[in-house]
Amino acid sequence: MQIVIAEDDRLYRRLLEAALTTRGYAITTCVDGFEAWRRLAEQTGPTVAILDWMMPSMDGLEICRRVRQSRMALPPYIILLTSRSRTEDIVTGLQAGADDYLCKPFDPEELAARLVVGHRVLKLQQDLIERVAELEDALARVKQLQGLLPICSYCKKIRDDQNYWSQVESYISERSEARFTHGICPECREKLLAESTAITTTTSK
Repeated sequence: MQIVIAEDDRLYRRLLEAALTTRGYAITTCVDGFEAWRRLAEQTGPTVAILDWMMPSMDGLEICRRVRQSRMALPPYIILLTSRSRTEDIVTGLQAGADDYLCKPFDPEELAARLVVGHRVLKLQQDLIERVAELEDALARVKQLQGLLPICSYCKKIRDDQNYWSQVESYISERSEARFTHGICPECREKLLAESTAITTTTSK
C-alpha cells in the first residue's frame, strides 16, 4: 500500500515520514497541494493520502473534492491532518470528501491504527471491483449466446465470429458456465436399434 503525504510544515512532514517508514510503509512526500493532487492522479494501486488542511497552491479540502469528482478506479483513502479540532471543522472536512480526520499534534500509534482501518477499507473496495469485473465478464458471456446463431442444418455445428465451425456443446461451453453430459434420446435409440436390426438381418442373409 502506497502512502502519499502532503504537508508543507517541515517538522510535521519529518514526523510523518519517521512514523511511517519505521512501520515499513512506502511513502511519497509532497510539500504542496498541487504536487499531492498530481501524485494521487497518477496512482494505480491502493493508496492512502495524508493531507494537511492548509497548504500552498491547493489545500487539503480542494484535493478531497477533486478526488471525489474524479473517475479513479480505486480512489485513495484520505486522512485529513489539521490543527482544527472544532466539530464544525471536522464536519466540513468529512463533507469535502475526507475518509478520516486527525488533529495535530498527532499520536503515531493513533495514526498507525487509522492506517490499518484505511487498508481494510481499500481491500474491501478492491475486492468489490474485482467481483464486479467478474460479474460483468459473466454477463458478457451470457450476452454472446443471445441473438441469431448460424448453425449447419445437417451436422448442427455452429459458426463463430472467426468463421470457424464447432460442435454445439463446444461453442456453448466457451461462452457460458454450462457443461454437458452425453446420452441417447428415445428417438435416436429407436433409430439406432432399427438400423442395428436391419444390419444384422442383412448380414445373416
